[in-house]
Amino acid sequence: MKSIDPKNFKVTDKIKLSKIPTLLDIDADSDEKEAKLDKVQKKLSDLQDVMYAYNKYSVLICLQGMDTSGKDSLIREVFKEFNPRGVEVYSFKTPNSSELEHDYLWRHYIALPEKGKFAIFNRTHYENVLVTRVHPEYILAENLPGIDSVEDITPKFWKKRIKQINNFEKHITENGTIVMKFFLHLSKEEQRQRLLRRLEEEKHNWKFSPGDLKEREHWDEYQEYYEEAINKTSTDHAPWYIVPADDKDMARYIVAKIIWEEMQKYPDIKEPELDDKTKANIEMYKKELGEN
Repeated sequence: MKSIDPKNFKVTDKIKLSKIPTLLDIDADSDEKEAKLDKVQKKLSDLQDVMYAYNKYSVLICLQGMDTSGKDSLIREVFKEFNPRGVEVYSFKTPNSSELEHDYLWRHYIALPEKGKFAIFNRTHYENVLVTRVHPEYILAENLPGIDSVEDITPKFWKKRIKQINNFEKHITENGTIVMKFFLHLSKEEQRQRLLRRLEEEKHNWKFSPGDLKEREHWDEYQEYYEEAINKTSTDHAPWYIVPADDKDMARYIVAKIIWEEMQKYPDIKEPELDDKTKANIEMYKKELGEN
């Protein structure tokens, strides 16, 4: 199996999605990829335990991608070795009435991970500059000052919203949240095949929604807005990674390895040491326990 370098997936310059492959030829079968993922899973699980004890950083993993890009199964497989107390998953769907009574970032802010924990956003705050750009009428539900019709939503509005998202991420990273954002880069043909499987395999029928076909009609628009959002918000403190997603096994391994490699940049994350008094009395405590 060819080696994978996480740096190759990080967005550091302006990108064009149509020029980036959705499938990698890494000369490995499913068993090899699964074995590689298993090793990283265990290392990430151990790291999370240490991070929980250290209690100074939190980690936010953001997953975006077109329908069927594999977000749900990636979360299940990459994080299945984690202690449940150390990881929380949030799936952001259409805002409910309570969420619409606040600004659009509010529901994301209150879902941020506590110190020592991981949070995974399955669809993220970026929906507010993706789905809403394809369907600008959704913005009207936010009841914003000065926005009374779709015609009021100008390019300046989207520019401001991108700036707000950058400021949001800057703020949370400066306060101890490590942010990694992943775009699962799926081809239109692979999406077609996955939607067909949902229809052809009875056990997967429940996953299919006619709405998926409606959104598929907007494929080119989504690609355009993803590209723009990624180019304008991939920063040193909150980078984007574009992960080829036509091969689900490979995508899971790439994401897991990137997370592991990025976390190695924080060597200060260590298990806390016992205070001197407790350390000096360890033998006494062992003796007390031995007598009971």
